[in-house]
Amino acid sequence: MSEQPKFKVTIDNISIEVPAGTTILNAARMIGGEVTPPAMCYYSKLKDSGGKCRTCLVEVSKGSEKDPRPMPKLMASCRTTVMDGMEVKNITSEKVVDARKGIVEFLLLNHPLDCPVCDQAGECDLQNLSYEHGAEATRYEFKRRTFEKEDIGPYISLHMTRCIMCFRCVFTADQLTDKREHGILERGDHAQISTMLNKSLDHDFIGNVIDVCPVGALTDKTFRFKNRVWFTKPVDAHRDCPTCSGKVRLWMRGEEVFRVTARKDQWGEVEEFICNECRFHKKETKDWVIEGPSVIARSSVIAQGHYVGNVGMKSSPALIDKVIGKQPKYTLDIHKVSDVNRPEIHLSEIEGPAHSDDFNKK
Repeated sequence: MSEQPKFKVTIDNISIEVPAGTTILNAARMIGGEVTPPAMCYYSKLKDSGGKCRTCLVEVSKGSEKDPRPMPKLMASCRTTVMDGMEVKNITSEKVVDARKGIVEFLLLNHPLDCPVCDQAGECDLQNLSYEHGAEATRYEFKRRTFEKEDIGPYISLHMTRCIMCFRCVFTADQLTDKREHGILERGDHAQISTMLNKSLDHDFIGNVIDVCPVGALTDKTFRFKNRVWFTKPVDAHRDCPTCSGKVRLWMRGEEVFRVTARKDQWGEVEEFICNECRFHKKETKDWVIEGPSVIARSSVIAQGHYVGNVGMKSSPALIDKVIGKQPKYTLDIHKVSDVNRPEIHLSEIEGPAHSDDFNKK
């Protein structure tokens, strides 16, 4: 059997060899970092996904060694395969930066400004995309799209006003279940996700549409308004499940399990799909074997307040102690360890405003 040929591709002046047939997006993911274009609709585990949101557009400044001519327009990196000698510009292209800014503005045209009440806040791909590539204001002056509320079952909440039509949930239901109940209705700016006949989404693996949704259009009803993700601590856990792998991520606060989701990789994609039994019905620590804290990107708001010994830090505790002079503490317990939380100091007896020296007196 002949070995698969490899092509050399250069992305933002970084060269890498990848197997023939690899897309520009996946080649960039092999490099990692800011070289990787963002993706809102592409999902490597879903067949035929990609090519709809256009956030992954890149500039191909050199087609290949055989044909060095640049491609005449920006290309969707999730659908364009590499050629030997191809040169690609992502963040080094002014055209790409400007186009991506416009695409983000387009995605936000009808999106409601309800981040403060949306359960996806803190882990929303659209939030991250707009922060990194969007503009500070919108030029849109017309009324945003609105939809009537639709009940699609006891576990999943649908907010069509937030949907960006990435089709991920449709592909997930189509490829994981034997009978898909929901899909895309209408066309153009009237298109929407719906079951049409108000049917309930009912399948052992239908809960995975929550994990693949990049915005707050599909959320977990059992978790709604109960907590914020940055107040919870994500830990990896597993159980012997006859339906799925049983490998999940628990979102805990203290000993209470607020939510169960599938584990995700660094690109925000599910590592293994899980069943509804694990996701919705196993909400006690006794149901799980806790493996340890999940690795969360330090730039994520979920990691805020979780220091060494908790979540998302790889630095040595001894190094932290050497730099700041003491061990870092979990911020939620700050009042228990603070030097100013001293009941013997009476603020009413202090002349003028309280000062730190008033609390440091022996």
